[in-house]
Amino acid sequence: FFFLVMIASRAPRAFLRAASALPSSSSLSPASTARPQHRNMATEKQLFQQIQSTKNIMKITSSMKMVSAAKLKGDENRLYAARPYNKWATTLTGEPSPVPEGADIADAEFLDVPDNSLIVPLTSDKGLCGGVNSFISRGVRGMCAKLDSTGRKSSVVVVGDKGRSQMRRTVGEKIVSAATEVQTPYNFDLAAAITSEVFAAGRDYAAVVIVYNEFVNSATYKQVYKVITPMSSTGPDESMVEYEFEPDVKNEVIEDLSEYLLCSHLFHSLMEAAASEQSARMAAMENATKNAGEMVDSLTLQYNRARQARITTELIEIISGASAIEG
Repeated sequence: FFFLVMIASRAPRAFLRAASALPSSSSLSPASTARPQHRNMATEKQLFQQIQSTKNIMKITSSMKMVSAAKLKGDENRLYAARPYNKWATTLTGEPSPVPEGADIADAEFLDVPDNSLIVPLTSDKGLCGGVNSFISRGVRGMCAKLDSTGRKSSVVVVGDKGRSQMRRTVGEKIVSAATEVQTPYNFDLAAAITSEVFAAGRDYAAVVIVYNEFVNSATYKQVYKVITPMSSTGPDESMVEYEFEPDVKNEVIEDLSEYLLCSHLFHSLMEAAASEQSARMAAMENATKNAGEMVDSLTLQYNRARQARITTELIEIISGASAIEG
């Protein structure tokens, strides 16, 4: 009984102590529950970290620029070797259709593109190369729109992962095949594989249109397209009438020559596109390095100002404290 009385006498006091530990209604004001406010101005440590990060990015872009310059030299040599090799094909099909000076390829009329054509845009698998892929994707989108407006049918076989991802959103219903993750540097075996892919599409196309970037110099490239019509062994459009063939082999020779003609044009176009890609990437990395340097200078100026303000504040506090002691 005495034990029960002790528990009963201690219980109210324990309850009072617990109740006194709870916060009062005045302490639960919105001011006490609000989040602490932070200053918008960056601290010295944050500025220093930003400067170091930007310097690291500048080192990366500078290295990528040097790598692109080395690759560009090799692509230029391969391009200059491929241009004479493709002269015979250019003699049969004519020069590529250029875009007017200062105009975009998407603004061309494409009057020389026939109905039931296969469009082969050449893009890259990697980015960070300026507008190389965007110009081609925009040109193919404009070409398909112009052909559809005049009742001309078309299909697309994309070369390059960047072009496929961009054109999938605009002309995705026209894409019948795509070649991605191709081995670089480009060679004739790749052109032959793409040609086989084109002929395996299963349709008799009236023409194959290759859209690509033509290399001018290390700072300039332009968009062009080639219209390649198949060679015919009979009829009014008979090809190579100045040559004599055996009656039973002409069809086979013309068919093989048509495939080789397309392969030669694709090889030359791939060389032009590769050189244009590396030149654009070199220019893009040069601009990125320049912008990173300007950002480092701006952040360094902010860092020095913040550091100077901190030092000035500390000196004022020391002088004020010394004056207070002396006074």
